[in-house]
Amino acid sequence: MQEEQSLVLQAQKCNQEAFAKLYEQNFDKIYRYISLKVGNNTEAEDMTQQVFIKALQSISSYKWKDVPFSAWLFRIAHNQVIDYYRKQSRQATTPLYEYMAVTSYDPQKAIEDKADVERLLIASKRLTAAQQEVIALRFAGELPIAEVARIMGKTQGAVKALQHSAIAALRKLMMVEENV
Repeated sequence: MQEEQSLVLQAQKCNQEAFAKLYEQNFDKIYRYISLKVGNNTEAEDMTQQVFIKALQSISSYKWKDVPFSAWLFRIAHNQVIDYYRKQSRQATTPLYEYMAVTSYDPQKAIEDKADVERLLIASKRLTAAQQEVIALRFAGELPIAEVARIMGKTQGAVKALQHSAIAALRKLMMVEENV
């Protein structure tokens, strides 16, 4: 975290290399988070770029608070997603299968995997907003519980409970759908 703090301080002094390093360290996590939320790779790329443009424009006012820099970026990303949905007339489904690397060349398995992911996405839309956010931050953003707690303004215990209840609800929803 010391190195990150140093990079932030350098970026605040208009050091382009320092900001570029922060960009490289965080781009993939922010992109995965946004793409899971909006379900459109092209939109997610554009929105991720917007997150970093806003971060660059506002970095001079960023205050270090012993929280990873990525928490600030995720807050910007979250606001981008909210703005995106405000502009949309309807919510799109997320083709998560696009984010999964297909390691097998078995077309039958690929079709089954795609169907499983689509069922999972449909089921995840039935979770509460908080459960969806925890799942997105933890698994798409690959963030530790402590960072998710800071981003969401919750305790670590509350995040663990939300994650547990979300996974249990998804498991139950998936089992019900299998039996239909």
